[in-house]
This record gives sequence, structure tokens and C-alpha cells, in this order.
Amino acid sequence: MTAVQRPTGRLLGRIPFRLILGLLPLLLVAYLAVRHHDVLAEGFHHLATAQWPWLLAAGGATCLTWVAMAVTRQGAVVERLPGFRLLATQVAAMAANHMLPTGLGASAVNLRFMTVCGLPLARSSAALALYLLAESIARVGLLATLLLLFPGALRLGTFLPDGATGPLLLGLGAAVLVAVAVLLLVRRLRTAVISFLRTALGEARSVHMRPSRALALWGGSLAFPALQAAGLVAVGLALGLEIPLWHMVVAYLAATVAVAVVPTPGGLGSVEAALIVALVAAGGPVAVATAVVLAYRVITVWLPLLPGALTLGALVRLKVI
Repeated sequence: MTAVQRPTGRLLGRIPFRLILGLLPLLLVAYLAVRHHDVLAEGFHHLATAQWPWLLAAGGATCLTWVAMAVTRQGAVVERLPGFRLLATQVAAMAANHMLPTGLGASAVNLRFMTVCGLPLARSSAALALYLLAESIARVGLLATLLLLFPGALRLGTFLPDGATGPLLLGLGAAVLVAVAVLLLVRRLRTAVISFLRTALGEARSVHMRPSRALALWGGSLAFPALQAAGLVAVGLALGLEIPLWHMVVAYLAATVAVAVVPTPGGLGSVEAALIVALVAAGGPVAVATAVVLAYRVITVWLPLLPGALTLGALVRLKVI
């Protein structure tokens, strides 16, 4: 029995698991590229006819979103995280986010990074929840503020189908009631949730007692969607989309808030559809809006995907994550 186990153990020891994990993101990128080759080809076609200075501005805004993410992640924890590795992790998290259902890839990468940096799993999870909460509040708050300032930015009758508001609200209400009922009925789950909330509240209190951390958390949370929207505006200007700039920002924020509940990898498919509908609701022609969205997604998703996958593989092999 022992003689059989030893060769098996040696064989398992020789399998380069980290090398395989490092190459896996590249294989997933290739799969996504083949699966969405029509979208890629159409997006690059529109890029070829656009004004390049504005496209460069869109690319710069995309790169700055990684900085905003890193700043926000640092603001969610009291401890000082290694800056360069934190920034590289955000580049890798972006790639992971487009390979798994929305939010799960980036969350898994950042959770692993924080635990490797020495934070206990409970506090890492609390910091992750604080980041997601702050980013959601900032995005929705920014959208609400702009809708108050520019009430005509979206034609909601075009954005939402007739009669859709009532069923949508009923569905959300039913989901909340089911979640509350499950928490009340399942004691073990209720205990785990209460324990997590205590940890999360303690982490949030500690972060907000340090002004530099609170500024990083909320400043980065506001900068992230603002930079994303700025990228869409730049692509719109590059392709001659005749919509007021602030209306494009509102359209972007409304679309991303709307698709937040759709669990597709990186929002592939759902984001494109929602953005096109939102830009049309803001007053843009369908053909131009479609061209803008496809070009925007190429710049913000497809072009950074390969370097992001390479960074993810490198961080796995270097045991940073």
C-alpha cells in the first residue's frame, strides 16, 4: 500500500499546479475572444473610423480606473497594503471579472490578495463588503444627483418598457421578503450573518476614524464610475455621437446600475444591450449608439483583457495571490 502511494505522491508533486493556474487565464481569454469574435470585429471596425485623440483619452480613463480601484481598496482597510502589488492586483482583478459572473472574479482576487498580505479572512471579507457598498452608494448617488440636475437626460418611457416598473418593484420586494424569511428561519445562517455584520461594522468604524482612509474609500468610489463614464464620453466624441456630455454620463450610470443584477461574466452582452438602450433613451441614433458601445467595450474590456490575464497569471505564479 505504501509503495503505491509514494509514486502517486511524487507524480502529484511534479504537476506544476501554479503554472497551470497561471496559463488558465490566457486560455479563458482565448475562449471569450472566439465566442465573441463578431462583437470584436465590429468594434475594431468602428475604432478604425474614429478620431484617435479621443480614443487615447478613453484608454487613459480606463487605465486610471485601476488606480481608483486600488485607492478604494486601500481605503477599505486600516493596514497599509503594498502599493505596487495592490495596483497590479486590480489589473488582474479586471481580467478575472470578465471570466466569472460579474463581481465574483475581482472579489476572489482581492480577497486572496488581502489574506496573503496577512489580514484575517473575516476582516478581508468585511473590507470587501465595505468596498462594494461604498462603490454602489457612490454610483447610485452620482446617478441620482445628475438626474436631479439634468431631469431630461433620459427618456424613461424609452428606457423602460410599458408596465415594467410594477413587476420589477414586486420582484425586488419578493426577493427581499424571501431573504428575510430565510434569515429568520435558518438559525445557523442567521448567526453567521450577524457575526459577519459585527465584523464589518467594526471594520467600517475603524476605517472612518482615520480621515485618510475614509477619503480614499469614498474618493476612489466616486472616481471609479466617473472615470468609466468619462471613457464612454470620449468614445462618443470620437464617433460623433450628438448627445450632451452629461446626458452620456447619465446614460452610462443608468445602464450599469440596471445590469448590476445580471450575473454574466464581466457583464458581457448585458452591458452592451443596456448601454445601447440608455444612449438611445438619452437621444442618440440607434446606429451611432451601437457603434459607440461596441468601440467602448473594445477599449475598456477587450484590449486590457490580455495584459490583465498575463498579470493575473504572473501574480499566481509569484504567490502574490
